[in-house]
Amino acid sequence: MAHRGKGTAASARKKLGPKLELSAAHKEQMREAFDLLDADGTGTIDVRDLKVSIRALGFDPTKEELRRVVAEVDKEGAGKIGFDAFYSVMAQKMSEIDSKEDILKAFKLFVDKDSGRIAFKNLKQIAAEIGEKLTDEELQEMINEADLNGDGEVTEQEFLKVMKRHDY
Repeated sequence: MAHRGKGTAASARKKLGPKLELSAAHKEQMREAFDLLDADGTGTIDVRDLKVSIRALGFDPTKEELRRVVAEVDKEGAGKIGFDAFYSVMAQKMSEIDSKEDILKAFKLFVDKDSGRIAFKNLKQIAAEIGEKLTDEELQEMINEADLNGDGEVTEQEFLKVMKRHDY
């Protein structure tokens, strides 16, 4: 079978460790995240999007660590990976999130320094900084999912509850 440079789950697992399964709901969320990143509908995403996704989980990998992960899933250097490779890497990374400290690191990436909360403007600014083309509706949906008290912002406690209710 010819390898098309899209990255396979098998090749990613070989280097990243045993296959990890997320709940069906999380796999669906992972698919939705992938589809958002796959703006042109080709079934692949740019490896830069994988890097952004890893950082969005609260990890701060070195350039060398990122290079190694990308090399493991994009063996031919095509610069693109498919969903299976994306899922394999992200499931592995999500399995590493196991403490409140890790979750709070992720929160701090998005938080407004003045209010101590995540607001729409924070997400919009971060999306622009990293080159993500998310609509205002998509960004607001992210806020709404985590905003448990309906005040339009996400507190540290709300963020912790949302992250912990997801069964990785």
